[in-house]
Amino acid sequence: MLNEQANSTENQLPVAGQGRRPLRIIISGGGTGGHIFPAVAIANALKQLAPNTEILFVGANGRMEMEKVPAAGYKIIGLDIQGIQRKAVWKNVFFPIKLINSISKAAKIIKDFGPDAAVGVGGYASGPLLYAASLKGVPTLIQEQNSYAGITNKWLSKKARKICVAFDEMDRFFPASKIVKTGNPVRRASVDIEGREEEALHNFQLSPNKKTILVTGGSLGARTLNNSVLAGLDKLIAADVQLIWQTGKVYYKGIMERLGENYHPNIRILEFLNRMDLAYAAADVIISRAGAGTIAELCIVGKPVILVPSPNVAEDHQTKNALALVQNNAAMFITDANAPVKLVPQALELLKNKEEQNKLSKNISQLALPNADEVIAQHVVEIIKENNKI
Repeated sequence: MLNEQANSTENQLPVAGQGRRPLRIIISGGGTGGHIFPAVAIANALKQLAPNTEILFVGANGRMEMEKVPAAGYKIIGLDIQGIQRKAVWKNVFFPIKLINSISKAAKIIKDFGPDAAVGVGGYASGPLLYAASLKGVPTLIQEQNSYAGITNKWLSKKARKICVAFDEMDRFFPASKIVKTGNPVRRASVDIEGREEEALHNFQLSPNKKTILVTGGSLGARTLNNSVLAGLDKLIAADVQLIWQTGKVYYKGIMERLGENYHPNIRILEFLNRMDLAYAAADVIISRAGAGTIAELCIVGKPVILVPSPNVAEDHQTKNALALVQNNAAMFITDANAPVKLVPQALELLKNKEEQNKLSKNISQLALPNADEVIAQHVVEIIKENNKI
């Protein structure tokens, strides 16, 4: 039996750092916002548990964590590490050297910082750091965000004390005795939508008398989602449906050049959504990619969702994440290849089917784990306690 998410107000662990030096914890990983945000959220939760805790991040040089983590107020050290290149195979010639050097540097970081625990959230730097920590006897915790574990985390799990997961049946990949279902940390401000529909519609200058679809492909955007919307614009307009359309940074200029300013009064075209809470609150149906962090937010938001997983991710994680919801009748699923033809028609059909909307909304809400950051922080402190450090 896998452990379920702990209640954040119960089973509180002892506050660390009293009568001893402050706890020191390394958090490693990054590469994408889907890894960086949970890492920062866990760090913030650890500081809430014990304010004098010292936290050091370890990331990969040249990746976005080297900018985002300091912006969040934490120190970070970079490793010169890369992932295995599946397309440009020739680049892998340097991988063994970079890996060995990164493990060596990680060992020095551990020696100098003296951590009580190390947390890996995924990303290039997570492997060398957690491996070096396990060699030094530092207890480690893995936060596996996806429903399908990658090779590195499966390998690291052999030495990890605990593995925090967001999906069921993860004992396919990890020892069941180490697994605790915590969920993935979310941006709390982004999912605070209760009672905000009127404010949201006003913000986007939309009518409360029309149905609204939200399309979001992340900050950079998703080519397939944008092409699918372009292919279905006439159908959306004919149905008198409103659209909040986040194109992403990469595609915004081209779409605006094609459609022009003020394309249609029902259509809101935005490069980036600064207020995801209001976008979620305004939507009757949401169309999205299926990154683990996004799915965690969607479960809390509790709106009917159509997922179009990106096929361009390692080990097809997004498809497996989406299918984990589909198996619980908690989301609809369209493949990336079929989306240009099927996405808009299916969204319009869903808008007409209130019974199906209610079913999807109820089922996805039942999968929500809103306090993941707090619960993971508690388990970090617990593995330190078990290691006789508190």
